[in-house]
Amino acid sequence: MTPVRKRRKFPATTLTWLAVTPFAAWAVARVAGLERGSLPTQLMTATPYAAAGSLVPLLIAAVGRRRAATVVALLATAALGFSVLPRALGGAEAATGRPFRVMTINMLFGKADTATIMKLVHEFDPDVLSTQELTPRAVADLDAAGLKELMPHRVLQDEWSAAGSGLYSRHPLQEIANVMPPVGHHMPGATIQLPGGDPIEFIDAHPYPPLGPRAANWNEAMAAFPSASPDRVRIIAGDFNASLDHASMRGLLARGYKDAADQVGAGLIPTWPANKRVPPIITIDHVLVDRRVGVQEVSVRDVPGTDHRAVLAELTVP
Repeated sequence: MTPVRKRRKFPATTLTWLAVTPFAAWAVARVAGLERGSLPTQLMTATPYAAAGSLVPLLIAAVGRRRAATVVALLATAALGFSVLPRALGGAEAATGRPFRVMTINMLFGKADTATIMKLVHEFDPDVLSTQELTPRAVADLDAAGLKELMPHRVLQDEWSAAGSGLYSRHPLQEIANVMPPVGHHMPGATIQLPGGDPIEFIDAHPYPPLGPRAANWNEAMAAFPSASPDRVRIIAGDFNASLDHASMRGLLARGYKDAADQVGAGLIPTWPANKRVPPIITIDHVLVDRRVGVQEVSVRDVPGTDHRAVLAELTVP
């Protein structure tokens, strides 16, 4: 006779801890900014989903009356929740100052639909359009569609690759040379002269994505963005390849900036990947503003042909 093998049963306590531990570790890494290397950095963009998922092990521990596990799970859920929920709540913003509108779009090697971009420009009437992955063909197509007349002032560093970028403006602007070191795609900067007002400094952001060895370049670029200055209002907009859950992004914000979408409760609206079989899942396109800048509204729009959504921010500048 063949002896019957007994199935090994894991104690309920062990199973509970197996459910709780990953979320507790995620919470510690998020709060302490411990992500290192390419894969952990990429995973950190999923923190809003981890925050929602942490309710499951909390329920398991509570129902199973595992006190220690329940306490740990509750702390993890609270830490992740307090990290994420403020982005959906927003807060009151002062409306004083001059209206200033910003639009930013990653054009995916210049493939973004020109007609849709022009429709948004006509409807939203931005003062500045910040573009990433801008190619010479895209420049020609946009100008042929009327952008040259609407936004005649520009600083363009277009290329036949993902490196191209460009700033378009309704107001006179002057390029700022070497505002960013060569640690990412082209990231031009310019001083924009508003009628009857002080100039505004604007930087088009597009660090490399933190993939493989480029994670080091990404961290270097995030650290290289200039801190806010009391002498001049500065706005940084574009594809940061970073979410507000990355320690490097939080470090940049701590140097005198705030995320426009976060300020008005739109910080959890995903911007990538767009126009795919799966819906957008992470938020990596941002408009960062000097803390003196007011934020009135931020919206996200779909643009065919690109894997990023456009971000439109209505601001007030002092």
